[in-house]
Amino acid sequence: MADIAALTGAEPCEGADLARRVTNIAPIDQAGAGDLSFVSENKFVLSLKSTRAAAVLTSERYAPLAPKGVAVLRTRKPYDAFVAVARLIYSGALRPASVFGETGVSPGAMVHPTAQVGSNVTIDPFAVVGPSARIGAGTVICAHAVIGPGVQTGEDCAIGPHCSVTHAHLGDRVIIHAGCGIGQDGYGYVMTAERHTKIPQVGRVVIHSDVEIGSGTRIDRGGIRDTIIGEGTKIDNLCQIGHNCVVGRHCIIVAQCGLSGSVTLEDGVVLGPRTGIIPHITIGKGAITASRSTIYEDIPAGQFWGGFPAKPRKQWQRELVALRRLAARPSEKGRGASED
Repeated sequence: MADIAALTGAEPCEGADLARRVTNIAPIDQAGAGDLSFVSENKFVLSLKSTRAAAVLTSERYAPLAPKGVAVLRTRKPYDAFVAVARLIYSGALRPASVFGETGVSPGAMVHPTAQVGSNVTIDPFAVVGPSARIGAGTVICAHAVIGPGVQTGEDCAIGPHCSVTHAHLGDRVIIHAGCGIGQDGYGYVMTAERHTKIPQVGRVVIHSDVEIGSGTRIDRGGIRDTIIGEGTKIDNLCQIGHNCVVGRHCIIVAQCGLSGSVTLEDGVVLGPRTGIIPHITIGKGAITASRSTIYEDIPAGQFWGGFPAKPRKQWQRELVALRRLAARPSEKGRGASED
């Protein structure tokens, strides 16, 4: 318990047994002896009053509500403190691990003789590493993953099962979860009434350090320039990022978002789930979109847009209210019927 207090900077409440051992984490309503939990919202108060947790991280407001015998650690940000402890206990859950449970290059992996494999690399059975690929030290490549010719990964990357990474350059500590496709051709055709002529895709995908990409996401290689994902950006499951897109640093792209070709997201942009963006749009630094927004024009830095088509939040909300009021008014036909 004393280690948790030191790690998080939380202040032990009177009577907290700092010598008590905590070995696991659990939700407040399921926690038992040996478990650490947290409470940061009013809706968990009833569970806090009856919890059997060994220790609880919570704010000064809720600290007096914990049962006697539960060690209470007081902090302004209980959830952040809880995550810090969870990361320490479950450090192995922070990135995909070998599904074969081994280290080193498996005899069942196919590694081309010209590929360069750094120290402490794990390559699972049925993974393929192509010619002239370079795999950085400490990287894990899981079963059935394919690393294409000339691909480079930085150090301590993790590439999940059934991923395909081609025409790409990865920085350090890049995490790619299961079933992703990185570096496949973008959707590019010259279209006529008679036929659709494919445009050669010759760019790469450049993913900077500390990027995490969720399961099933696709990131197209550039057409005639690189597709770029900036440092620290986090991309959720089942997203599509088209060719020539430039995504800035520390962006958040939530599930089922779709970026058409040549979209630019500046640093710190947050896209709500199922946001769709047409080609050649720029979203300014720190801007946010609501879920299911469809973006047809550039969004200035720092603004919150939403709707279909998307517009500034206040305008969007005023229009929704006006539409609701209009729909609630009795129709002319309805008023005539009642008068009869």
